[in-house]
Amino acid sequence: MTTLELTPPFRSSLRAQAHGLKPVVLIGEQGLNPANLAEIDVALKAHELIKVRVFGDDAAARLAMQHTICDALGAAPVQAIGKLLVLYRPRPKAPKQISDEEIQDTKRGKSPRTVKVVVPSSSPTHRAKVKRVTLLGNQRLTATGKVKRAKPRLTSAKKSSHR
Repeated sequence: MTTLELTPPFRSSLRAQAHGLKPVVLIGEQGLNPANLAEIDVALKAHELIKVRVFGDDAAARLAMQHTICDALGAAPVQAIGKLLVLYRPRPKAPKQISDEEIQDTKRGKSPRTVKVVVPSSSPTHRAKVKRVTLLGNQRLTATGKVKRAKPRLTSAKKSSHR
C-alpha cells in the first residue's frame, strides 16, 4: 500500500485533535512485528487517528518504523514527537445501515418472528439481560421491550350490543 498524503492545514488540525489522545499501541524494545502491525490496523479502523508509543532510544529507528507502518497499512504520518508517533487513516465507507422500519417492511407477512430484546437491569452493577421474544402477526415491540398488539382486536357489532 502507498502512504497517504495530507495537506498542511489538515495535518495541523489532526495534530490539534491528537493532543489529548493517549497511546493505544505500545511497541517494545524488540521492535515492530506482525502482531503490532495487526493491533495498529485494528486501532486505525476504530479511531482513524491514533498515537503509538515506541520504546527505544534510536530516533532514526523510530522514524523508519513510522514509515514502515504507514507503507504497510496505508496510513499517513501526522507527527513524531520523542517516542510518540501519531498516525492517521480515514475509516472506510460503512455500508448503508438498514433501519428497523425497513427490516419490518421486508418481514411483513412472515410471522411468527423472533426478536432479541435487551432488558436493562435495575441495579447498575448487574448486566442487562438479552432475551428472545417471538412476535406474532398482530404484535409489535415497544421501545421499552414490551409486546403489544399492533391493532386492537376486532369484535362484531352483535357481540358488543349484547353486553
